Amino acid sequence: MSDTTGPSVRDRLARIAPGLALCMVVAAAARFLSEHYGAPQMLFALLLGMALHFLTEDARSAAGIDFAARVLLRLGVALLGVRITFDEVGHLGAGAVVWMAAGVALTIAVGALAVRLTGLDRRFGILSGGAVAICGASAAMAIAAVLPRDERSERDTILVVVTVTALSTLAMILYPMITATLGLGDRAAGLFLGGTIHDVAQVVGAGYSVSPETGDTATIAKLFRVAMLVPVVLLIGLRHRAGGHRAPLPLFVVGFAALVVLNSAGAVPAAAAGWLTTLSGWCLVTAIAALGIKTSLRSLFEVGSAPLLLLLGETVVLALWIGLGIALGY
Repeated sequence: MSDTTGPSVRDRLARIAPGLALCMVVAAAARFLSEHYGAPQMLFALLLGMALHFLTEDARSAAGIDFAARVLLRLGVALLGVRITFDEVGHLGAGAVVWMAAGVALTIAVGALAVRLTGLDRRFGILSGGAVAICGASAAMAIAAVLPRDERSERDTILVVVTVTALSTLAMILYPMITATLGLGDRAAGLFLGGTIHDVAQVVGAGYSVSPETGDTATIAKLFRVAMLVPVVLLIGLRHRAGGHRAPLPLFVVGFAALVVLNSAGAVPAAAAGWLTTLSGWCLVTAIAALGIKTSLRSLFEVGSAPLLLLLGETVVLALWIGLGIALGY
């Protein structure tokens, strides 16, 4: 049996190695550029990847690129769970937690319903709404993994990732000025920034640019939204399986939830949590690089302005909802 199994494993590794190495080089370049120029590493990974789209015609790279886009994506999302504990979320207060959870549901519902006005399909509405509501690029990739696939799936995912990353970067600059103009205190400002900005890195940047207290609150609020990835992806996956689609079982979400529980129980040492967080970041940026390589820039321009308007509208809805909650004292 070992003679049969061994070669097949080696053959698989040999098949994915060229494409996987390519994606990892793009990821490393993206992280280097991000550290030196301050722009989001996900955006760099996408742009660098799309510049290498011609390599998808090379059969030697295809398997590794596909492996990075699917397997590393799921692993990266699962490992995000090590960043969250129940105690941290509890510090926000029950009212704030319930209000933000309702904001997540509202934003996804708006996306699913608004597509009727834009001519886009319902799948894109759920994908975009989930990305805006939860955690930007990471949520987009996780939700895309359990939605039915067609010839537009990868293009739509990349389009959402590019747009939501750009909007998140813009929010990181504008939203702290909004909280200052409105005279929000540290906690209220943190809830607004953590409850509205799409990507974790931009939330951290915006929060700590206001004050350490605002940064702490914003980060915890954001991580609660990341935790909402578990029920959202489970519900979407189960719904489409019940509808007869062959959506993959979201085992990576089970892993995410298990790590949250273990981390909350103190079973994950701090050193291990730091290492797993770093590994998660590498997996996600490598998966984004792979999706970029698989995406034709020309295909993104063919969809018009409707996706951008939809994502912008969802962003405004979420900001208004969180702002209303703060005004009501949650």
